[in-house]
Amino acid sequence: MTHTFLLEIGLEEMPAKVVSKAAGQLKNIVSTHLKENGLKHGTIDVYSTPRRLAVSVSELEEKQEDRTETVKGPAKRIAVDDEGNWSKAAIGFSKGQKASVDDIVFKEVKGEEYVFIEKEIKGQSAEEVLKTLADRLPSMTFPVSMKWGNSSHRFIRPVHWLVALLDADVVDMKLFDVASGRETRGHRFLGSSVTLDHAKDYEEALKQESVLVDRDERRKAIVTQIRDLCQENNWQDPTDNVSLVDEVTDLVEYPTVFSGSFDEDYLKVPEIVLETAMADHQRYFPVREAGEEGSFLPYFIAVRNGNDQGLDFVRKGNEKVLSARLADAAFFYEEDSKHAIDYFVEKLKHVSFHEKIGSLYEKQERIERIAESLVPYFDLKVEKETDVKRAARICKFDLVTQTVTEFTSLQGQIAGIFARERKESDAVSQALAEQYLPDSMEGALPESKVGAIISLADKMDSLMSFFAIGLIPTGSNDPFALRRQAMGIVRMIEAFDLPLSISEWIDGIIHDVQNIETKALYEQNKGNVSQFIQDRLDVWLTKYAGMDKDYDVREAVLNASHDNIVALIDQAKVLKAEKQTDQFKPVVESLTRVANLAEKADPNVAVDAERFESDSERALYDAVTGIQMLNEKDISAGETWKQFVLLHPLIDAFFEENMVMADDEAVKANRLALLDRIDRLARPFAQFSTLVIK
Repeated sequence: MTHTFLLEIGLEEMPAKVVSKAAGQLKNIVSTHLKENGLKHGTIDVYSTPRRLAVSVSELEEKQEDRTETVKGPAKRIAVDDEGNWSKAAIGFSKGQKASVDDIVFKEVKGEEYVFIEKEIKGQSAEEVLKTLADRLPSMTFPVSMKWGNSSHRFIRPVHWLVALLDADVVDMKLFDVASGRETRGHRFLGSSVTLDHAKDYEEALKQESVLVDRDERRKAIVTQIRDLCQENNWQDPTDNVSLVDEVTDLVEYPTVFSGSFDEDYLKVPEIVLETAMADHQRYFPVREAGEEGSFLPYFIAVRNGNDQGLDFVRKGNEKVLSARLADAAFFYEEDSKHAIDYFVEKLKHVSFHEKIGSLYEKQERIERIAESLVPYFDLKVEKETDVKRAARICKFDLVTQTVTEFTSLQGQIAGIFARERKESDAVSQALAEQYLPDSMEGALPESKVGAIISLADKMDSLMSFFAIGLIPTGSNDPFALRRQAMGIVRMIEAFDLPLSISEWIDGIIHDVQNIETKALYEQNKGNVSQFIQDRLDVWLTKYAGMDKDYDVREAVLNASHDNIVALIDQAKVLKAEKQTDQFKPVVESLTRVANLAEKADPNVAVDAERFESDSERALYDAVTGIQMLNEKDISAGETWKQFVLLHPLIDAFFEENMVMADDEAVKANRLALLDRIDRLARPFAQFSTLVIK
């Protein structure tokens, strides 16, 4: 016979962004508890609203399986005395296992006999196992937590009720001094408390009290209502804004969609400002006319946590709130529109980027210098070089506008809009809008070369500046999002195929620094910055190149003797592909053997062909010389690997015919120099000794 178990934690309203993750945590805790206690079950369904987290476990076994446990005691020579009587050790052992000496058996372990007791352990009932589940619940983690009352408990929000039902029976447990029961609560305004007769009644009983506990059902209801409303009014469907749909879903328990309007005069404000005021600040869906043009309309779509009663009153209230928000936006935008860009640039001198790093104006100056150093790698036309200088010179001006002060998420985008309105070139305007991209680990990259240059310069300046003052990310602590910025650097270098050595780039930046103290700090931390970016390349190879299991390939290329990211990525891809071939192992073995001996070479000794004593030495020397000539033509990673494949039989022949560590010191030094020459060809490709070969 199997059972249904229901657990519901009732709380004060939680922030929408934590609801789904918290429900997932609860499911994992319940699943782990049942697994560790050997209680079999069917599916675990998850339910969540802003006021509750719940799980329902189906087909839960009635009890644990009975099991036999064998416990090892002392050795027989200790358990039995010379006369064959049980010793105190044996008697104590048996009593400790709640048995008698009559239950003792002997078994041999590694040539010696020991005493054992086999115990029959009756499986606990499901109810007994579930009673201890509440002990695990305080371990749930949240971005922020709070205390309430006089207790020391911490949780996302105060807990007000706890439901724990095994079929029709209450499972006795407590969470933060709240005892379990069978009473849950309906919608705060439309429902009332309800006593559950059975765990299976949960979902339907709450539906009767105006609560849709099934998140998927609630989300589907929202999307359907929005689409019906849009079809009725010939509007575009805005539900492609998945994050907003998800957030609204976790804001309500019983959704009713409605529309409202605002004054058309506000359409003079840039659409992105209107969208942000609606979506980010009010959780409304902006409205556009159906069709390709999709003109922005003076309407919005909102979701009410309730039914359609008194909806006109609710609509007017939401319109009033939005009107005030848009009035502020329009005022800030109009005030900013009165000034030229140079006015804002001048204000940057009086705004601190960081107290130990300087002003926003000084950061902008550094970005300009770094951006200029990147221009040669992008193969830009002359007019675009001018755009780079202009974009870098004004890139941070919008940070002191009232519009961005109010709508901080629009930094960069407002700069692009204001620049376009003030007749800056399209390239400059686009670059300003793209300068913060990517704004997340997987965010969109800049589309333009000028935008990529400004973004790269900005991110590298942040890395070098924060590292210079000792603010280096540790553990999960990264308040200035330096990991994200370093990942952005890696992604842009790869996307734009830049033949850029990180260490050489950093050296060039340091060379242009005039302040002696700053220059010294940059110099001191350049290795850390370079390694930090290399670490992000490791993440990139894992995440974007499908090398999550190829740890040896990642380690091999990351320990190559250069830090050209594009080349390292190409080399990693070649090694990953070649691992599947028959030739991979012998090539790696040959180059690893070469590397091990090359460590003993004298770097001041050059290869002297006159000292060769065998044909294999000459053949290997000629092949190496040929590869060096090819490398001067900048061949691909794939072509380089092919040269290693051709080289390895010559290396093997060399080792078979020649004693490297010859008695003649001159011959030995010459052979080691030849091997060192080969290693110098291999080291820029990978550290072959780290590759796993089978």
